[in-house]
Amino acid sequence: MPARRIIPCLDVMDGRVVKGVQFRDHRDIGDIVEHAMRYREEGADELVFYDITASAEGRSLDPEWVRRIARVIDIPFAVAGGVRTRDQAAACLDAGADKISINSPAIERPALIEELARDFGSQCVVLGVDSFEEGGDYYVKQYTGSVEKTRDTGLRTLDWVRQATERGAGEIVLNCMRRDGVRTGYDVPHTAAVIAAVSVPVIASGGAGAPEHFRAVFEVGASGALAATVFHDRIVPIPELKEYLGTCGIETRR
Repeated sequence: MPARRIIPCLDVMDGRVVKGVQFRDHRDIGDIVEHAMRYREEGADELVFYDITASAEGRSLDPEWVRRIARVIDIPFAVAGGVRTRDQAAACLDAGADKISINSPAIERPALIEELARDFGSQCVVLGVDSFEEGGDYYVKQYTGSVEKTRDTGLRTLDWVRQATERGAGEIVLNCMRRDGVRTGYDVPHTAAVIAAVSVPVIASGGAGAPEHFRAVFEVGASGALAATVFHDRIVPIPELKEYLGTCGIETRR
């Protein structure tokens, strides 16, 4: 497997970076460009930016902040938030994003995945999945950027990731909602099940609190590990994390 990727996640609201716990109670943690520059300097492999309220508000993200980020960093980054059309995706890519991540809009209209893969290539199309454990199984939630508008989709997570990759999604970001922001570790069994269900890279998200948590999810085959709180609050410095993973025999990008 290629070197594992360390990916800070930046939730965006009104052009600012915010962080919540289990998709609620978001706090402002700073300027979007300053955070992008900091993570680039610290050795992040990629970045992901989510405009967390865009889908629930029925709008698309603003390409202007994408352009501001692209001017100052030279590492790949993905953006997400209400991208519902080919032209909206093109605007984000033209502004400098390397990948488009789609979540609720893909659930609204699954053919969007095929359209974006056809026009831009599967490598540019990331499927974000907000997965919630219920009754011993995992189901996909929609519009999770708004507490009032979050809703059940009735889709089993494994069924949805299979369908989406068959349609052309080139990567999966698995957001385990019960683990979000609580720093108790990734949901390793669920992540492993998604990895086994698809043939594309899977990025684990939700629950990172210590270097050992990254090791555990990489050992079951995750291509990358996404985290926010531990990086934003400097609990796990990226250079030290990569050094630790190296001592465990896990290759990361240098």
